[in-house]
Amino acid sequence: MFLPLPRIDRRRALFGSAAALVVFGLLLWWLLPLGEESPGGRITFSTGTPTGVYQKYGTLLQTALAKDMPRLDVRLKNSDGSQENVRRVATGQADFTIAAADAVETYILENKPGSGQLRGCARLYDDYVHLVVPRSSSVQSVADLRGKRVAVGPDGSGVRLIAEHVLQAAGLDSAKDIKPFPDGIGTMPDLLVHHKIDAFFWSGGLPTSAVQQLSKRFAVRLVPIAGDLVAKLHEQGGAARYYRSAVMPADAYPEAQQGSSVQTLAVANFLITREDSDARLTEELTRTVINSRDGIGRQVHAAQLVDLRTAIYTDPLPLHEGARRYYRSVKP
Repeated sequence: MFLPLPRIDRRRALFGSAAALVVFGLLLWWLLPLGEESPGGRITFSTGTPTGVYQKYGTLLQTALAKDMPRLDVRLKNSDGSQENVRRVATGQADFTIAAADAVETYILENKPGSGQLRGCARLYDDYVHLVVPRSSSVQSVADLRGKRVAVGPDGSGVRLIAEHVLQAAGLDSAKDIKPFPDGIGTMPDLLVHHKIDAFFWSGGLPTSAVQQLSKRFAVRLVPIAGDLVAKLHEQGGAARYYRSAVMPADAYPEAQQGSSVQTLAVANFLITREDSDARLTEELTRTVINSRDGIGRQVHAAQLVDLRTAIYTDPLPLHEGARRYYRSVKP
């Protein structure tokens, strides 16, 4: 037979039910961010050459963004590299891109259109400078390139910018002391294989698939870029101050390096945008970049170096307000 609850028990039951409803509501609010849809619309992301790390990273990031922001349409656009990427974002031809610090600084120092609008979102990973020659080559240093046929990258590429700085530091004039070829990483390897060039410069994350594949079908080696060149680079001032000594680990290109690490240069890459980019979109895109590090890093090893502790350092660019909001939201 049903017996009515004592008054005090009914009160406890009511309080218990109310507390349960509050807990359930808070849980629902935490799990389902009600009333605020993920950012939508369309953006253009400028990447790089088809066989370079920028392009592969961009493709994987596009997949991660599709999961995190399903209402956002991300269009990828190939480019010749950092210099073109910076120009596209600064002039509104692209909304986001990856670019190296030296290319960003050069664009700012030359006061090119839209340079004051550029903003940083995250420091990503480092590009390493490659100087690739046939294994039988007599070239042992940058200075040995005098009189050689050297691919230095197309106009608008980051590698062209770096090659010119490095050659100058070694006492070479890129227009007079070598025979420059304006080829990119898409054609450099075949030119080397068919003896149409003697060497090529490349700047990219480790490993770059085009260099990796070349080393497996043709005997090549990487020429050290000795540490004494760094001091001479820094004497140039401007964008050259962003180059620093680095060591390419022995397992980057095993066939080419044959168990030896290689002294070289490195320069940081940034995710960049414009000041007028939507703050919430930029915040969420920065969040996806940081959170997708491990997933992307399984296919693009350079991405494993994206680090929340250093991502905030985007000198020479100030942080975009949306990126700043993200870093504040995850600050311990």
